[in-house]
Amino acid sequence: MRTTLTRASTGVAGLDDILNGGLLENRLYLVEGMPGSGKTTFAFQFLLEGVARGESVLYVTLSETEEEISAVAASHGWDLKGISIRELVPTAAALQPSEQYTVFHPSEIELSDTTKRILTDVEEIKPTRIVFDSLSELRLLAGNPLRYRRQILALKQYFAGRRCTVILLDDLTAAEHDLQVQSIAHGAMLLEHTIPAFGSLRRRLSVTKYRGSDFRGGYHDYLIRRGGLEVFPRLIAAEHRGESSRDRLPSGLTGLDSLMGGGLERGTSTLIAGAAGTGKSTISALFCANAADAGMNSSMFLFDESINTLFSRMHGLHIDLKKHVDAGRVAITQVDPAELTPGEFIHRIRHAVEQQRASIVVIDSLNGYLNSMPDEKFLIAQLHELLSYLGQSGVATVLVAAHHGLISSQMASPVDASYLADAVLLLRYFEAEGEVRQALSVVKMRGGEHERSIREFVMRNGQVSVGDPLRNYRGVLTGVPEKRAASS
Repeated sequence: MRTTLTRASTGVAGLDDILNGGLLENRLYLVEGMPGSGKTTFAFQFLLEGVARGESVLYVTLSETEEEISAVAASHGWDLKGISIRELVPTAAALQPSEQYTVFHPSEIELSDTTKRILTDVEEIKPTRIVFDSLSELRLLAGNPLRYRRQILALKQYFAGRRCTVILLDDLTAAEHDLQVQSIAHGAMLLEHTIPAFGSLRRRLSVTKYRGSDFRGGYHDYLIRRGGLEVFPRLIAAEHRGESSRDRLPSGLTGLDSLMGGGLERGTSTLIAGAAGTGKSTISALFCANAADAGMNSSMFLFDESINTLFSRMHGLHIDLKKHVDAGRVAITQVDPAELTPGEFIHRIRHAVEQQRASIVVIDSLNGYLNSMPDEKFLIAQLHELLSYLGQSGVATVLVAAHHGLISSQMASPVDASYLADAVLLLRYFEAEGEVRQALSVVKMRGGEHERSIREFVMRNGQVSVGDPLRNYRGVLTGVPEKRAASS
């Protein structure tokens, strides 16, 4: 007869998602991490979730004092009422060889007074969730690896028949990192934090072991905020496959829509590339404003330009973008690359798509996105996964990329994403008749017809316009074209 396994929510929504619903109940788990990685914070979230569900819970601390525990709770605004806390800080005498005990096993010759107190608490409280913080003290009391392993095995056996989910915290302060507990525990999780060369602390977690259950592997970013850990599960586009329409979302500019075969195609990505000031952000905002006029939602993520500057520029072009923001049709998020982790950024995009029903998502720019990555070699892999997810969700994605330089035939982007995008809209400065002017063209569009001409793009006198094809010039994309004689 097959037993139905029930799960205990961890109290962290993102982690429950990674664990396919939570921890399997009545098992022993190991949570490892260096000091400051958030183990104790997670432990209290786990216990508070049990209290919210009407369960009896117990926190046994072998290292934290009651004052320190109260400080942790106050920093997160928690009320620990309902959590039974036992402070069992070992004394100096407990570290003497004559006072080393094998903990939590009834068959041993002698149990310490501390162990008897714990056993009494467990029998009286009958907790369904219990946390031991931390294993470092048990390791010291054991004195050698053999006795330490026997202690953990005894702990596991003691709670095996008591319908209790146990979490052991380990701060990895031992000189050598052994895998004794990992081999015994039903599941194991590692919390890590690193300090990049610039920017805030980066935190990530991974599930290293989980018997009898599927889980989302790999690294997942997380933050420690007031209220506890917030985990951002790694995006796997294959989990979000679905059918979507291929409707066109026009910009409202006749010439631009003609170039693009009618506008942005839903379920595809468009890369708008060009030098600084050529109008990339303006074109992106045009699509969002026109979609808002049609009753659709859009979301813009700005890495480089401030929101106020964008409003001011668009107002100068007689495009009231702020009106659509106030109405809730366009959401604009100012992104600080030094503070935002890639996982949190993807989480925000998912929220825009799944909760706010965004039809258009703008990332402005890829240069800023690149700067938000701790290691740029992973940018393309994450970007590919993100674009696949957005495409399967029926979203029209706009990526803005600023080229290095202003006028040249060898303009380059800091990251080549042109092969990932379904369409590429190229903007260029060019010199003509004593003026610096702008041109745009569509150089790539998968699966659709588009105009192959080069048109002039004009932002002047409070108006945005796209002119006729530049048929009297040759070499416009080099920046220094030659004017040809008009054909008769």
